[in-house]
Amino acid sequence: MNDTRGNVPTVGVVILTMGEREGELQALLRSVAAQEGGPATVVVVAQGVKLPNLEGGAAVVELPENLGIPGGRNAGVQWLREHDGVDVVLVLDDDGLLPRTDTLRLVREAFTTNPRLGIVGFRIADEAGVSQRRHVPRLRGADPLVSGPVTTFPGGAHAIRTRVVDEVGPFPALFFYAHEETDFAWRALDAGWQIDYRADLLLTHPRTKATRHAVYYYNTGRNRVWLAKRNLPAALIPIYLTAWAAYTLAQRPPLAGLTSWWAGFFAGVRAPCPPRRPMRWRTVWHMTRLGRPPVI
Repeated sequence: MNDTRGNVPTVGVVILTMGEREGELQALLRSVAAQEGGPATVVVVAQGVKLPNLEGGAAVVELPENLGIPGGRNAGVQWLREHDGVDVVLVLDDDGLLPRTDTLRLVREAFTTNPRLGIVGFRIADEAGVSQRRHVPRLRGADPLVSGPVTTFPGGAHAIRTRVVDEVGPFPALFFYAHEETDFAWRALDAGWQIDYRADLLLTHPRTKATRHAVYYYNTGRNRVWLAKRNLPAALIPIYLTAWAAYTLAQRPPLAGLTSWWAGFFAGVRAPCPPRRPMRWRTVWHMTRLGRPPVI
């Protein structure tokens, strides 16, 4: 597939929903429709629910069941590619909002200017303009207003060149929730693609806690193990898992959460999550130079 048409990438937008935020979803669709430049093809993926009529001519894919975040994204990307063949896919949270009208234009310019740019992560900020530490894809949550190359990206606000999906495959559907972005990012880096964090690409989003999800602790523990088993050189797997176990203990989660985390951790050890494609050592070195070696 050609990367651009007339040298300007065509853009599609994937929005996942469980049908619980109709007002926020409609507002997001209006903000997408208000973007400068050519229109984007928008598909809303309903995870096991029926949706009312949506604004702006958005297409709807109603899945018979909740496939989880990576499975839902894969379904949306697949629909876009079958119906419109877009060059770049934006993935946005259904309770987010694009407050600026130049976001899609800046996305198109970014992918046009840099042919090795594979993924762009947006800055996520709450209603007061504050970015939570977990939404800044750098260690220690360094200044969210500083753009630059990174080793991962925020799941609810990013853009991916579809050629990257061709080369590295879809999001890992078995993860269901948690760390699917990191898995995809590591595979993209190993394939030679660049990931940028752009502070000028803004998605406003209500301030939330990751622990609001019932499966947070279990899936975090399990998926960290799967992430390592799928992607790391064998010598780094025990280092990575030991570091994350120590970090989890240092956070002093509630007893129920810690019990669930360990249950997920050992489930990840026992259960396979193929395929295993360990990254090259030069990718490890590249990530280290970017400030985030894959052991932290």
